[in-house]
Amino acid sequence: MSEPRIRKLDEDVVNKIAAGEVIQRPANAIKEMLENSLDASSSFIQVSVKAGGLKLIQIQDNGCGIQKDDMPLLCERFTTSKLEKFEDLSNMLTYGFRGEALASITHVAHVLVTTRTADSKCAYKAAYRDGKIVAANPGQAAEARPCAGNHGTLISVEDLFYNMPSRKKALKSPSEEYSRIADVCYTQRWSSCDTEEAWGSYG
Repeated sequence: MSEPRIRKLDEDVVNKIAAGEVIQRPANAIKEMLENSLDASSSFIQVSVKAGGLKLIQIQDNGCGIQKDDMPLLCERFTTSKLEKFEDLSNMLTYGFRGEALASITHVAHVLVTTRTADSKCAYKAAYRDGKIVAANPGQAAEARPCAGNHGTLISVEDLFYNMPSRKKALKSPSEEYSRIADVCYTQRWSSCDTEEAWGSYG
């Protein structure tokens, strides 16, 4: 039998492996998105989940929002507004800085982002798959489109782990996943006493 050869993994395989390390279950995804909301100076965050977060996760905040021109980069790996050079790490005041969380989620779920900054006349909506902005509907351009929306950001994550059946099968029941999500929301509420949070489950 011949010796196995060393080969470079396909980029899609690498991204899915990385996503599985960062986002192990719905509660991990929610924790990462809650921290993003807190870093955006939100004073109110609402969390909604369906089927323990496997069918739907929605995080809505009233933070600073995302500039329309930044939306194409939003879900690419290692893109961040929190860090420019290595030396900045010594003065970090944010929860996260690597720019991996949203990117990882887009490799294992369908993501829709609606956001509006304080100086914008409207909100903008964009869909993401595999770290890239994509057309929200057939026939549309892969770009952020104007829409109605409140100041801040709404992130919808649908069908978490739809393309990783083994990971999805390994998860607990929706009620158990919901309990883990509740723990995350409870912890965040106490760690950021100036932020009001609302959360619930349905479906």
